[in-house]
Amino acid sequence: MSDDELGTLRRWRNHPEVRLASFTTHEIGEDEHRRWWSSVRSDPSRRVLVYEHRATAAGVVAFTGLGGPEAWWGFYLDVEGLDARGQLMPAWIGLEKAAIAYAFGSLDLDVLRGEVLASNEAVLQLHRRCGFTETDRYAREIDGEDQAVVRLALRRDA
Repeated sequence: MSDDELGTLRRWRNHPEVRLASFTTHEIGEDEHRRWWSSVRSDPSRRVLVYEHRATAAGVVAFTGLGGPEAWWGFYLDVEGLDARGQLMPAWIGLEKAAIAYAFGSLDLDVLRGEVLASNEAVLQLHRRCGFTETDRYAREIDGEDQAVVRLALRRDA
C-alpha cells in the first residue's frame, strides 16, 4: 500500500456493507484515516497490502501481530466496483487464497488468526471452506450493543 492509495481505500472501507461487517461502523474521515495509516506504515508488526483482481486494485488485506509464528488478519473489498463488474465473489475467494498463501509463504507464519462477527455467516463459511476452525467466541460492544464475535485459526500444517 502507498500514500496515494489512501483515498481509494478509505472509500472502500466506508462502503455501507463493509462498515456493517466491521468492528468500527462509523464513517471514517480523512484525518482519522491518515492517522491510522501513519501508525501502520511505521509499525513492523503490521502490514497492509492491496489485493489486485484481474490486474485491478480490488481489496485490502491487513496483518497484525507480526514478528512471531502467529499473526492476525482482516480484509475488505471494493464492494461497489467489484459488484458493478460482476467480480465480487471471484475476487473475494481470490483474496482469501492469496492472503493465506502470503501468510504461510512470505510471512512464514505457522498460524493465521482472525475474528469475524457471528452474524457475518458468508465470511465464516468462506473461512471454514479454506480450512479455518473456530477457536473461541466472545461478546464485543459495537455501537452500544454486544455482538457475538467468532475467533478462527488456520494452521500451516492443516
